[in-house]
Amino acid sequence: MDLGECLKVHDLALRADYEIASKEQDFFFELDAMDHLQSFIADCDRRTEVAKKRLAETQEEISAEVAAKAERVHELNEEIGKLLAKVEQLGAEGNVEESQKVMDEVEKARAKKREAEEVYRNSMPASSFQQQKLRVCEVCSAYLGLHDNDRRLADHFGGKLHLGFIEIREKLEELKRVVAEKQEKRNQERLKRREEREREEREKLRRSRSHSKNPKRSRSREHRRHRSRSMSRERKRRTRSKSREKRHRHRSRSSSRSRSRSHQRSGHSSRDRSRERSRRRY
Repeated sequence: MDLGECLKVHDLALRADYEIASKEQDFFFELDAMDHLQSFIADCDRRTEVAKKRLAETQEEISAEVAAKAERVHELNEEIGKLLAKVEQLGAEGNVEESQKVMDEVEKARAKKREAEEVYRNSMPASSFQQQKLRVCEVCSAYLGLHDNDRRLADHFGGKLHLGFIEIREKLEELKRVVAEKQEKRNQERLKRREEREREEREKLRRSRSHSKNPKRSRSREHRRHRSRSMSRERKRRTRSKSREKRHRHRSRSSSRSRSRSHQRSGHSSRDRSRERSRRRY
């Protein structure tokens, strides 16, 4: 399919950076990739349905029994084409032994095809058998003939268009699975956060109800707290007053002692003076 030049940036370094960053955080670019691939698949399926309708209108109608025999020939053609494409791939890789084994399977499929063609030929007139019976490929919407040779079948099933749509369909299924897992994980995280919020709200509501139901108890607790605070303040005030009284008593005692000492000193001095006077008079 000629889609033109891709407008995206194809850089292996950027891809490696994204793969590393996506392990720590989900950017959900898989959704964009899934939508992009779904557009390819939807367009291919639409073309397949249109081609089937066109063949149904142009080709002669055959009975269900003959159609089943023709379908068997188509299935064997598809099997042979896939095996031949695999043989070419193994030969390009240099795996000769495996390619030889696959060629043996091709020969067996060819023998089954000859038998199926003989059964199909005997079930309808010769004139109708010579007509090319076409079929639409369910993978890439291309036309396949009932009498196509092995080379034509190998070119189709080993071609880029057919293999590309196989890869797209496989990648699309993988992306669907990855996106479904991430969405399930995200939904579980949301549900868990919602449950935690509801649990916190219920706990707050329960506490508020308990306070509203027991106002006396809460008041008594507040009264006891206030009383304990006032008692502690009273004790501090008493201790402060006692310490002040002690300091005042100590100061008064020291002042009285100093006064008595000074009085005694003055008495002794007066006595000495009188004695000295009496001595002089004598």
